Amino acid sequence: MKLNLLFLLFVFYSCQKTNEYVCKPCDLSCDELTFAKSGNCPHCKMELIKMSELIPEKELTVNKINIQNGAGKFLIEGGFKKEKTIVIHYYKPKNLTSKSPVVFVVPGAGRNGNNYRDAWIEKAEEYNVLVFSPEYSEKNYPGFWSYNLAGMIKDVIINEEKTAMIGFKISKRPNEWIYNDFDRIFNLIKEELSLGTDTYDMFGHSAGGQILHRLAIFKSENKANRILASNSGWYTVPIDMEVFPYGLNESNTSSSKVDFSTNLILFLGEKDDANETRGDLRHSPEVDKQGLYRLERGKYFYNESKKIASKWRSDFNWKLEIVPDVGHDYKGMSKAAADYLYKNKE
Repeated sequence: MKLNLLFLLFVFYSCQKTNEYVCKPCDLSCDELTFAKSGNCPHCKMELIKMSELIPEKELTVNKINIQNGAGKFLIEGGFKKEKTIVIHYYKPKNLTSKSPVVFVVPGAGRNGNNYRDAWIEKAEEYNVLVFSPEYSEKNYPGFWSYNLAGMIKDVIINEEKTAMIGFKISKRPNEWIYNDFDRIFNLIKEELSLGTDTYDMFGHSAGGQILHRLAIFKSENKANRILASNSGWYTVPIDMEVFPYGLNESNTSSSKVDFSTNLILFLGEKDDANETRGDLRHSPEVDKQGLYRLERGKYFYNESKKIASKWRSDFNWKLEIVPDVGHDYKGMSKAAADYLYKNKE
């Protein structure tokens, strides 16, 4: 009887430990906490994952890429001087062929590449799409200036409430921006899997959407085919009169040099409006000029860009797509993005 009781206690304890959830390492005190249920960390707001799924980055070998069927991850060099690392979360569908499409899924401010990848798993199998989601850690890429703004500003000073920048320097060295990583990662993947495709698609939500619309402006020469910039909090509008990062003044380009012929799609949730409370939304005189909520700001960016392209008589291929009945929800937007990109693909 005593042995049976001990066995039941052991099983119960084991199940409890298996079901513990944690947030991804973010260098905050919540790294030490565990939770009984899934959800979001009440401290850093990142989505919780099972402890059993948390493989320490130190156990990965840099530049050792071994992509198997299903979900996984690998570690590559990052940064201009290769002094940083980037974790790449992937999902390989079981029926992948050399002609299968490739999509990069760029996470929001939580930088939770594993969750963004997971949001695409069902559609990856349905449409036979190879999914990659890069994870830029706060340790290697601190602050929104290193991630949302792709390292285009540095030496940032923010106010005590951390809601506005009060000082920064503009980095005009494109080889130091993270935009360069996507082609490099794709080339490594293409070689590893002997892929026959020469391009990839992109979907980025919230902070990821910020990265992608700026990619279209500042590094249009890339191997990306269709770029879905989704639910960005605010934008760099391609106008010369506004100082970067709100416009192009003092950046390394001008409105006359922007390539409006690329396949940038502003992919916006219909309900990411004034009633949406999910996510952090920045307010300042510079960004509120674009609108008071994300849907309004996305429309402003699109309409102003169209005017500027017309002024320079440039081909304008950028598109605006409103996703019905979805707000600031990366899972809902991910499913809609997969259908938009691949549903009618022959």
